[in-house]
Amino acid sequence: MSARTIPTPTLVAVAHGSPDPRAERSITALLRLVRALRPGLRVEAGYLENNTPRLADTLAGLGAGGGGRAVLVPLLFSRGYHVKHDIPGVLERVRGGLTVTTAACLGPHPLLVDALHSRLVEAGYRRSADPDADGVVLAAAGSLDPESAAGTEYTAHMLADRLGGVPVRPAYASAARPTVAEAVAELRRSGRSRIAVASCFTAPGLFATRCAEAAPGVAAAPLGAHPALARLLLHRYDQARGAIPEPAPTPAPATRRPALVASEG
Repeated sequence: MSARTIPTPTLVAVAHGSPDPRAERSITALLRLVRALRPGLRVEAGYLENNTPRLADTLAGLGAGGGGRAVLVPLLFSRGYHVKHDIPGVLERVRGGLTVTTAACLGPHPLLVDALHSRLVEAGYRRSADPDADGVVLAAAGSLDPESAAGTEYTAHMLADRLGGVPVRPAYASAARPTVAEAVAELRRSGRSRIAVASCFTAPGLFATRCAEAAPGVAAAPLGAHPALARLLLHRYDQARGAIPEPAPTPAPATRRPALVASEG
């Protein structure tokens, strides 16, 4: 008796979406890298707004045949409204034979800090000869949820350690304070004259552009298709896939044995 093969869960990367065409191209490049790192794994995108396919449509397609399994990996860096409300809201509306679990958001995590540091260096950031001159602003989207702010602040502390003790101040593009300009002013008041901005955004868009424009010096690019970010997606996927119950194997149909016929001798 043999059991049928249980398919590996699909990785569904859940992106916010943006009207900026560069954002979708950036997400596409990131998922292409994820597929290259894990050949054979099915990787799909699902957007919450602005772009297609929408998350609900991606899940509907995966569940159309029945018996599908998926791990949603939010391309979000802290637990805010999108993680706690938008994604569960989509899942409540999904029907069909699809078993789904949602992975943790991308931050805080050392791999995220690796990507942030790398983008800063690529943009030209270098420690100055005067250790008291440097400062960094960690620019993020922002949320009214205190858990989201706590996650961003923890990432800022991790990045400060990665930079050898350079102070890193979290700042936000919307919904929360301080803004990037306010965080820059705070660092200047403390005597920091060489201030860079790290971009805690997956892709280019309005928020990332707004934060970069407020930078007085080096402004890092969004993380995009960075190898550390791709590895982080796979790490979150691997953490969550164990929570999906495996369907009971379907035994192969029994082979009917021919009836024995007694012979006369």
